[in-house]
This record gives sequence, C-alpha cells and structure tokens, in this order.
Amino acid sequence: MSAARQPSPTVRDESGVTPEPVRKARAPRARKAAPPHGVRPAPALGGEERARLLEGRHHDPHAVLGARARRGGVAFRVLRPYAKAVTVLGKGLRAELCDEGDGLFSGLLPLSDVPEYRLLVAYDSDEIEVHDPYRFLPALGELDLHLIGEGRHEELWTALGSEPMEHQGVAGTRFTVWAPNAQGVRVTGDFSYWDSVAYPMRSLGSTGVWELFLPGVGEGTMYKYDITRPDGSHTVRADPMARYAEVPPANASVVTASHHTWQDTEWMATRGLRPPHQAPLSVYELHLASWRPGLSYRQLAEQLPAYVKELGFTHVELMPVAEHPFGGSWGYQVTGYFAPTSRMGTPDDFRFLVDALHRAGIGVIVDWVPAHFPRDEWALAEFDGRPLYEHHDPQRAAHPDWGTLEFDYGRKEVRNFLVANAVYWCQEFHVDGLRVDAVASMLYLDYSRAEGEWTPNEHGGRENPDAVALLQEMNATVYRRCPGVMTIAEESTAWEGVTRPTDAGGLGFGLKWNMGWMHDTLRYVSKEPVHRKYHHHDMTFGMVYAYSENYVLPISHDEVVHGKRSLVSKMPGDWWQQRAAHRAYLGFMWAHPGKQLLFMGQEFAQGSEWSETYGPDWWVLDESYPAAGDHRGVRTLVRDLNRAYTSAPALWERDTVPEGFAWVEADAADDNVFAFLRFAQDGSQLLAVSNFSPVVRHGYRLGVPEEVPLWREVLNTDEERYGGSGVRHLQSLRPDPVPAQGRPASLRLTLPPMATVWFRP
Repeated sequence: MSAARQPSPTVRDESGVTPEPVRKARAPRARKAAPPHGVRPAPALGGEERARLLEGRHHDPHAVLGARARRGGVAFRVLRPYAKAVTVLGKGLRAELCDEGDGLFSGLLPLSDVPEYRLLVAYDSDEIEVHDPYRFLPALGELDLHLIGEGRHEELWTALGSEPMEHQGVAGTRFTVWAPNAQGVRVTGDFSYWDSVAYPMRSLGSTGVWELFLPGVGEGTMYKYDITRPDGSHTVRADPMARYAEVPPANASVVTASHHTWQDTEWMATRGLRPPHQAPLSVYELHLASWRPGLSYRQLAEQLPAYVKELGFTHVELMPVAEHPFGGSWGYQVTGYFAPTSRMGTPDDFRFLVDALHRAGIGVIVDWVPAHFPRDEWALAEFDGRPLYEHHDPQRAAHPDWGTLEFDYGRKEVRNFLVANAVYWCQEFHVDGLRVDAVASMLYLDYSRAEGEWTPNEHGGRENPDAVALLQEMNATVYRRCPGVMTIAEESTAWEGVTRPTDAGGLGFGLKWNMGWMHDTLRYVSKEPVHRKYHHHDMTFGMVYAYSENYVLPISHDEVVHGKRSLVSKMPGDWWQQRAAHRAYLGFMWAHPGKQLLFMGQEFAQGSEWSETYGPDWWVLDESYPAAGDHRGVRTLVRDLNRAYTSAPALWERDTVPEGFAWVEADAADDNVFAFLRFAQDGSQLLAVSNFSPVVRHGYRLGVPEEVPLWREVLNTDEERYGGSGVRHLQSLRPDPVPAQGRPASLRLTLPPMATVWFRP
C-alpha cells in the first residue's frame, strides 16, 4: 500500500501467525518516510532508548512497543526488521504506520481507547496478518514470581521455559527465562527465521525472570534466547528449562506439550505400599541408546519390558536420559535437564516407554546428575554473561575430573532448579526412583583436589554444607511429593548417614550403592583360586558395616569399561572356570544382604567390555555361534536367581537389620568356602553356601538350626543347564545331631566346584 492511499475500514479475524517468509538480509533503513494519510507521527523515541531497544538492552520493551492511549489518541509502535510496511487492522480500522527506519514503525491514531487489533506486515514478496505480542499482559503470575524469588517453586518447569497456552483468548506460547545478569533478552527461532531483533522480552522485576508471550507460536517451534551480557556482547543460548530439544549435535530448544494418556494407574497406586528396603529389588541397568542400537523409545517399549520381565528383574535403571550433546558421556554431561534426549523420540515417546514398563510390572529408576554440567557455550556455562548456575569462584566451579562445572548449591535459584528437576522426572514421567550420580564429588570441597586447590568451609572442614543442604532438600521434597519413589546415592566414601532421614541429620536417601562391597568382592574373585585364601576377608568384610546404611550391591557400567573388562573376563582360569566363577559370584551376590544391580550384557556373560557405540554382544546368544549355549546358560541362571530371590522373603525382608543374617562359616579361607543364613520376618530361613575353589568338596559339614527337620536345594549354579558340572543334592537333607560351627546340628554336603548353592527348609 502506498503512503498516499486512503485507508478503508477492514476487519481481519483470522487466527494464528504465519511464519514470516525468508528474506534476503539487507542493511536497516535509516529513512523516515512521510506519514500515511490519516496517521500522525507518534512521539519519537529518545536516542538512548531507541539504541537499547534495537541492541537488545531494553528491560521493558512493552513500554515502547505495542499500543497505549495518550493525549491526542492511541500511539502504536511495532518492531519488524526487513518489513516494507506495517498496517494496524481492527474493527472499522485500517491504518498504515509510519516507517521510522531500523525496522521500527509507529503512528498516532485518533482513537479514544486501545482497540482489539492485529498487524498486517508487508515484505518484498509477501504479507502476513499477526497478533502484536506487545499488546499482551504478562503471562506469568505473581505467585510464580514470588516462589521463584524465594527459591521454593517445586514445579518450576510450569513457570519457566516455553509453555503453549491460551492467553487473553489467543493461542500462543509463553517464553520465560531466568537471566538476572542480562542487560536484555530476546527470543529467536524458526518463527522469525532466527532473526532475534524483533522479539525483545520484558524483565519481571527483581527475580531476574524475562517473559514474552508470542501469539500463534505452537508445539514443534524451535527457539533460543539471545542474551545481552553485562559487557554489551551477545550470546545465543538454549533454554535451560526446555522440555524438548533438537537431535544432537543440533541444540535448539523445541516447544512441546504432553498429550500422553497414562495407563499405569494400578502401578502408581500400589508401588509405595512396601518400603523398598523391605521389598525385593533386583535392578537391570542399561544404556537406552545402545541396548538395541537404533531403536526408538516406542520400539524399545515393544522389546525391553518383555526381556526384563522374562529375566525376573523388578526394576530397570536407565543411565541418564536427559539431553546431552556428546554421546560418549553416556548422558553424564547434561545440557537439557528437563528434556529426555531426542535421539530416540519425543518426551511423550519416553512416557510411552515408562508406561509400558509399568504395565509389565517393572519399576523405572533414572540416573540423575546434579554434580556437574558441561561448558558448552550455548548451554548453562556463564549463561547470562557471568557465573550463574556454576559457582562464582572459578576454583570451586571447575570440576577437576571431567573438565566440567559444578553447580553453585548455595544459590537459592540454582538449588530450586535442581530440586524441581528431581520432582519433574518423578511427576511428569512417573519414574519410580532417582539414582544420584557422583554424590561424593558434591559432598567434599577437596574432592580430587590437591592441597592449595580448595578452601575449607567456615568451620575449617572439607565438607560442602551447601551440597549437603541441597541433597537434603531434594530428598525431603521428592519423598513428600512423590509417594513410592526412592532415591539412591552413588556415594563411595564413609560419609555417615547417607540413608538416614533428614530430620535425624542424614542426607535422606532411601538407598546407597555399596561401592566398598563391590570393590572388595571383585578383587577376591579376580584372584586365582590358590591365592584367594589370602584375600578371604574381602568377601566377609562387607558384613562389618552392612547395617550402617540401606545398600544396593552394584555391578554397574563403571565396572565393565575402560580396561576393567567384563564381569566374566575378570575371572581367572579357562573358559569353563571363568563362567563357573561368574555364576558362583552372582549366586553369592543375590543371597547377600542388600539389593542387587547388574549391568546389561553381564546377564549372559559377554566377554568384551561394553561400548556405547554397539551395545551388548547379542550375537553370542545366536544359535549359530558355537558357544551360544554357554551364554544362554548364564542368562537362564540369572532368570532363576531372580525368581528364587523374589519368592524367598528371607532374602529381602530384613536386608537392613542384623536379625536378617547369620554367618555359618566365615573363616574357611583355605577351602574358599562361605556359608550364611538369611531370615524372613516370620522366621523362615535360607542357607547360602559358596565354594570358590575348582574342586568338589565331599562331606563338607556346616552347622544349621536344629529346629529345621529337612533342607532342600532350591538353586545350584553348577547345574548342567547353566553350563556347570551337575554336582547336586537331588534329595532333601536331614541334619545330623553333630555340632558344627557352634550349632548343635549340621548338614553333610557335597559342594560343587566354583559354585553357590541355596537351601530352604
């Protein structure tokens, strides 16, 4: 429309925004055209305010853009870079605005009130009709801002990030981001062809939150934030609160909303009826991206639940599924804490997988990484130009082991970010547990630091009180808000009270990985049988501290990578002895106090280390492989271990109290033999006997309670179907009135070579 053309009344009532067409970039125009007929010039912006707006330094763009009544009419101002003309449309209204140059268009219309209006934006070869984002009130409430300011918003993801919504009767997306050090923030994305100038956000007071509602922008839109740093330079960042992201190595955030209909009502209602430390808990750990490489979340939902259920595991533990740029980090260097990785599908696809596991009766534990984050320049590091999520002290911020950054646990907003993130996974994805990675690196100021590289706390100690407070708050909040959820600490030191309740001064975790037990027992079985007698205490020492915490016995991914060899390959001897020791070890582990965790591939004794590029060696189970029967035998044993374990309350009801365990034989170092009793709450018993020597021991006498008239063998890792030699007790055994190991009665057993045997009354 030319400037001289007489405007005519027109009503446009289309909804939504058509993305602006691709245009060749050109230098902003500095001309000031004559005003269109019937439109008077709006009061000009001052030079400084104009510069702040165009350079992305304006804290309140809504004060200068949009429409507002003033003396003489209603002033309109629009920022549309590369537009040829902008026309205001309303009921009985069509008025072309004056071109102020630099993409600014304005005019003063003789109206008494601000009308309902839209904008017609013309470009070289196209024109679009849109709502003006700067006519909307803030889409974030005062309560949200108050809770954010207090660091107590337990559903932070509902207030920050991108949220598709209807606002003032118009569909669009609210964008909100925390950037307290920024001079200004602008949202950019495919809706503006990644030109950030047009959409500056407003600062919402002292909270450091910036907000903008963009009408017509919906799900699937990609976006980032253009942040003006304190020094005036710019950085373009992914949204820390994004709930979906592009597939790496691309890193834009994606607007999303959930449409999944959960079908796990029964599971969710019953999962918390029994405390996890008094229930059977057998965990299969896996890396989703490499369990069956190439499968999507929905394809995994077709295969994983059936496999895990057949093997009898009660839970899966997923290595971190939050978005991460480098696959080789296995998910432990997170950039998108609120976004399941898009490598395998959408957030709803991940919900579908969790739902499928629940409907198969399998719980879901997810690894969670609050200890550190990577330094990628488009993510969290110095997010708004200064240390924000990381500690302000560079020495404290730098994680010495992984080249990453540690969170500033003392900052209330950062603590809120992490606590809300833990709640988010439990509420939004129905996960049943969080295994918290690298807790020890959080708890100690001197972790992996030499003298002079760390500063003591205010009491002169090495403990990090801010991290302690964060973990306590996280645990207390998750247990309060999410009934039936468990938290599990990977904590490798002797920190006291990891699984003690927070109101008793503990960290508040439900369970803790028993790293000491894992290291000790693996050291023992890695020795030649003739040398094991010198390391006998490695298998018994764990009972000295077994009841100081609620433990999980982990054979995790960390033990089968980086030259540590797979579990079966740690065992000495020929292939038969390796498999036998592998089976005997699993039998000992499943009977020992504590829950158990086994990493994928170890359930069928794969010989190679795990690699995230190709996953488990499934081919060794193929019938065309000559040794497939050996591997299938071990997998059958794991299935039978889980079934026997689940059906024997003696193995899990009293895991955390001394009354649930008694040694029968703990000192037979020369024989490589261990024997102990487990007790259920009703007094029922299970006898576990392990012989870690490669010889059959005939007539081996072990003391047992005299009140049990008969004992029957219920599991034997030496069975031929598992790949063993078949030395078994086919008949029930009656105790003899012969004292042994301090008990008045005893059994005379034949112990199979390199095997564990379970007996029940």
